[in-house]
Amino acid sequence: MQWSSFVAFALFAPSHALIRFGCSQLVVDRLDPLVNPGEAPSPHLHQIIGGNSFNISMFPENHDPAKLSTCTTCQPADDFSNYWTATLFFRARNGTFKRVPQKGNTFFEGSNGGMTVYYMNNQLADTAQPANVTAFKPGFRMIVGNPMSSKKADVDRYPQLTYTCLQNMGTRYPETKNLPKKACPSGIMVNVRFPTCWDGVNLDSPDHNSHMAYPISGNFESQGPCPATHPVRMPQLMYEVIFETKAFNNPDDWPTDGTQPFVWSFGDGTGYGNHGDYIFGWKDDSLQKIMDEHCFVNCKTMRTQTMDQMNACAVSRKVNENVDDWRPELPGGPQLRLKATDGTV
Repeated sequence: MQWSSFVAFALFAPSHALIRFGCSQLVVDRLDPLVNPGEAPSPHLHQIIGGNSFNISMFPENHDPAKLSTCTTCQPADDFSNYWTATLFFRARNGTFKRVPQKGNTFFEGSNGGMTVYYMNNQLADTAQPANVTAFKPGFRMIVGNPMSSKKADVDRYPQLTYTCLQNMGTRYPETKNLPKKACPSGIMVNVRFPTCWDGVNLDSPDHNSHMAYPISGNFESQGPCPATHPVRMPQLMYEVIFETKAFNNPDDWPTDGTQPFVWSFGDGTGYGNHGDYIFGWKDDSLQKIMDEHCFVNCKTMRTQTMDQMNACAVSRKVNENVDDWRPELPGGPQLRLKATDGTV
């Protein structure tokens, strides 16, 4: 490992063994093959990374991203999974909207937007100890969070969905459940951590999350035990999405009613609707081999590709609409929710 990389990741060293990698943007499109399979357009706009077999419908019985994709926007060459979140928009004083671009994280500055992905395989500092995690299986998929959440109690059901107001690119704390209320000099980081306990049977569920659960107490990092209903310990999957807000940080451009100006593409201006989607697509048993290696960031069993190869992988939008210019409304026209229903924001 490069010494500069070690310094950057030292924060994690006392408590994690993990892989961390960048993924460039595959497409920004109004598709959601998990919640709205077969619908084009889906109700709101998403930014997607990963394998280029991403499509309108990705039913597990006939769609294995590892077999159907010919390239991936992610650094691991064997990872054809798809990862996605909603997009963020700036709401101007005149009521128009502009999409906020994503930017690469530290050490991934050359990526075309996208996000950073973590798979944590061991919460112990001693990486020689067994990882004791079972990698996701072909056909596995899940969602965390709920775009309809409108109060803090809703998002508290998902304890590790947060935001970080970046004072610089090294900022990691504090984390909040609501969107930042002040301008963030280096952007807004959206942190999406998925539950880590699997029922051991179902690769999916009707709501895409009940086959997964959180530890009974604590969390993955604190070695919290899984419930008896969901006994299989899975890797901690985490996204970091950095929205570059520098073009929108002038307070003279912010709304005069005291609300912060950023809204999710589904209309939520509180931040409580934060959510993320995942479809597994690692080739063969490549992820399990990495998880079993007990490695930290750089793993011998992880084949990688160059930033140019990551950026070259892309697909065309299936929904023909302009999502990049100033718009009179959000794509799909969702109703705005600018204040929480319980008065917390």
